[in-house]
Amino acid sequence: MKKATLQEIEARFDKDVERFSNLETGQATTLDAVWNMELITDAIVSLYPTIENILDIGCGAGNYDVKLLQKLHSNPNISLVDLSQPMLNRAKQRVETLTNGEIHLIKGDFREAPLENNKFDVIIATSVLHHLRDDGDWELAFKRLFNLLKIGGSLWIFDLIEQNNQHLQQLIYQEKYGEYLTQLKDEKYRDHVFDYILHEDTPRSLMYQLNLLSYVGFKNVDILHKNLCFASYVAFK
Repeated sequence: MKKATLQEIEARFDKDVERFSNLETGQATTLDAVWNMELITDAIVSLYPTIENILDIGCGAGNYDVKLLQKLHSNPNISLVDLSQPMLNRAKQRVETLTNGEIHLIKGDFREAPLENNKFDVIIATSVLHHLRDDGDWELAFKRLFNLLKIGGSLWIFDLIEQNNQHLQQLIYQEKYGEYLTQLKDEKYRDHVFDYILHEDTPRSLMYQLNLLSYVGFKNVDILHKNLCFASYVAFK
């Protein structure tokens, strides 16, 4: 099946700003979305109480940034990167009331965005990396994120993943996650979600990503949480 282009993904997100602006529900199709947002932002605040520079790639409407800034007492600079200009506009609108730091909006692909190396204390990447395609894309992306971080900085990921074992993939994704989607609405909705994931996304296994993070230079990689086909994980430079 031919995968969606970045332009097609951008067009879909341009029309979906409101759904991605809800701190209370997050994305309903994403297991433990709110729980992981609380966990990741609590961890960042605990490790970087005086954080200066934050980068959010695929920031959407800025939910993670809003939640993080509500917990911080510093006034960090925030760089927001997204394919969708309406998403960026909404994120800026929400974030600018919560920090006196500089806010930079960058529309486009984070792999090509004009960003300074060795600058960021923290990079947030939630529900974005599954849009990468082949091994070259994944390696390029992880190398770029590594280079953007300061020494001691960290990359925080929450995303859709797959299983290495195809029988487990069938059980965990098709059956268990499919059951969750059906209970959320109905079988037609389940099939709709599965169809756009197949069209837009190319998730990789958690182990693939953890190994690649170590390969490109991250010295400390850890799993935060996993529930069926969604996981959160962190890598330190």
